[in-house]
Amino acid sequence: MNPIYEKLMRCVESVKAKTDFKPKVGIVLGSGLGDYAETMEIVATVDYKDIDGFPVSTAPGHKGRFVFGYVGDNDKKVPCVAMQGRVHFYEGYDMTDVVLPVRLMKMLGAEILFLTNASGGIRHDLHAGDLMLLIDHVSTFVPSPLRGENIKELGVRFPDMSHVYDEELSDVIRRTAVSLDIRLKEGIYLQTPGPNYESPAEIRMFRTLGADAVGMSTVCEAMAAHHMGTRVVAISCISNLAAGISPTPLSEQEVIDAGKKVAKTFTALVTESIKNF
Repeated sequence: MNPIYEKLMRCVESVKAKTDFKPKVGIVLGSGLGDYAETMEIVATVDYKDIDGFPVSTAPGHKGRFVFGYVGDNDKKVPCVAMQGRVHFYEGYDMTDVVLPVRLMKMLGAEILFLTNASGGIRHDLHAGDLMLLIDHVSTFVPSPLRGENIKELGVRFPDMSHVYDEELSDVIRRTAVSLDIRLKEGIYLQTPGPNYESPAEIRMFRTLGADAVGMSTVCEAMAAHHMGTRVVAISCISNLAAGISPTPLSEQEVIDAGKKVAKTFTALVTESIKNF
């Protein structure tokens, strides 16, 4: 058996030994957005450190646990699992460990993956506190999570990436934003390895490549989930303007502050979208 798949299955069994909750939607909560999980009707929590072989998040503001429960109210409650803290490539993990959590959520039953992140705005009409729906991505600057021997139990050797972000579910988010009077931006997201922020010259290059926002996560997770047949949607919280655009040095505190600023709007959009999926 492929050792990566074997490790994944050990994690699956480890979680199932702690809870039999079956989610429909998996949610990855990005930097500054982790408090969303506290709004769920929580049924169970599982710390990453208690899962056999699971990578542990070390990023600031990432609690490092799965939260199992329901999103919504009595009209419609959707079973979900939320990650309070993701694992990043810059933490030193192999890319297969970085995407292990989204693969795990699929194996636990999640048919939909709702990715969120904090990012730097490249496009001039993006400002701190904006929410941006991802319509495509640039993955060139990080290793593919599918590199190496293909795990046939998960997907095909050469998966198509023409429509990673599910168009039908993205339309649900668009309609939900309109109904809530939320001004939702749309754009292309580019992932860098991190942990350093980008240089102004790199930001100019990314703009030339067509990127609207830049961050250190999400793309690899979307690719791995899409490879497995998971329906993927993603929203980015613009936490700051990118290097060379922002007049001040970039900092992780900006990311946390932006998450707090947008928390109410983010919660409403994510909750109502999930209820409408």
